[in-house]
Amino acid sequence: MATPVLVCGSMAFDTIAVFEGRFKEHILADRIQSLSVSFLVPSMRKEYGGCSGNIAYNMNLLGGKPVPVATVGEDAGEYMERMAGLGIDVSRVKVIPGTFTAQCFITTDLDDNQITAFHPGAMSHAAQNDLSDADAAWAIVAPDAKEGMFAHAERLHKRGIPFIFDLGQAMPLFDGADLERMLELAQALTVNDYEAGVVEQRTGRSMADIARTLQAVVVTRGAEGATLLTGGKTIQIEPVRAAQVVDPTGCGDAQRGGLLYGLTSGWNWEDSCRLGNVMGAIKIASRGPQNHAPSRAEIDAVLHATYGIHLPA
Repeated sequence: MATPVLVCGSMAFDTIAVFEGRFKEHILADRIQSLSVSFLVPSMRKEYGGCSGNIAYNMNLLGGKPVPVATVGEDAGEYMERMAGLGIDVSRVKVIPGTFTAQCFITTDLDDNQITAFHPGAMSHAAQNDLSDADAAWAIVAPDAKEGMFAHAERLHKRGIPFIFDLGQAMPLFDGADLERMLELAQALTVNDYEAGVVEQRTGRSMADIARTLQAVVVTRGAEGATLLTGGKTIQIEPVRAAQVVDPTGCGDAQRGGLLYGLTSGWNWEDSCRLGNVMGAIKIASRGPQNHAPSRAEIDAVLHATYGIHLPA
C-alpha cells in the first residue's frame, strides 16, 4: 500500500492567452508614463496548476498517495473534483470562503514576451491550514504564501515528519535569515541551478556546506540532469533525453513528484533523483503542467532504458 505524503504548496489556475502580434509594436516608449493598451487574444487556455497540485498529480501517475495541503477559493470546485476523480485525497485542501483560488493570467506575444498578473487569493491564507494532527512518512513544503510555508514547516517539524524544502518561485520572499530558519527545520533541500546560486549568496554558505546538516541537497540542472549532495558525497545524476521539448512549465514539480515517490518506496536518494529526472523529461514533452498522462508501464520503460532500474512492483 502506498505511503501518504503531505504535499504543502499552492493550487492555482493558469489562464494563458496568445496575442498574435508583438507588444513592442503597440507600446510607445515615449508614452510609457501613461500606458493604456489592449490586446486581442483569440487563443486562450486554462490550466490546472500550483506546486501542490502539480506534485500531487505526478505522484499519482506513479501510484503514490499524495495528500495536497493547500488553500483554495470558492471557485475551486472543478479542480477539487478533478483531483478526487483521479483518486487523490483532497481532505486537506481547505476552501477559504469569500476568496478566489490563486490565479495567474499570462498574455504572450509572437516573440514569447509575457505580461503576467498574479492574484494570490486564497493562497494568502495558507497558514490557516492546520497540520497539527497530520501523519505521513514524508512531506514537502513547496512554494506558497511565505507565512504558510513557515507554518507548515514548524508543524511538520513538531510532528516529527521529515520534509523537503522546495524554494522555487518563493525565492524572492526569503532572505538569508529566512532560508537558515527553514533549513534548520527541513531534512532536505531542492533547488534548480539558479536558485542554488541565490541560496549560496544569501546564506554565505555553499551547497556542500548546507548539505552537511541535511539528509540531502538536490540541484536540478534541466537538460544536464541533476547534482545530488548526500552523505558527504557529490553525485551527478545523468539526464534523461526528452522525446521533445514543448513546455518547461511544471517540470520542477514533476521532478519533486518522482523524488518523493522514490523516497517513500524505500529507495536511496540517488535512485529517487533518477526517477525525478524521468518525470521531468516526460512532462516537458507536453504543454501545461498537468496534461501529460503516461501509464506506469511507460514511465517504467523510460526509467529502465535510461538507468537500468524498474519501478517498485
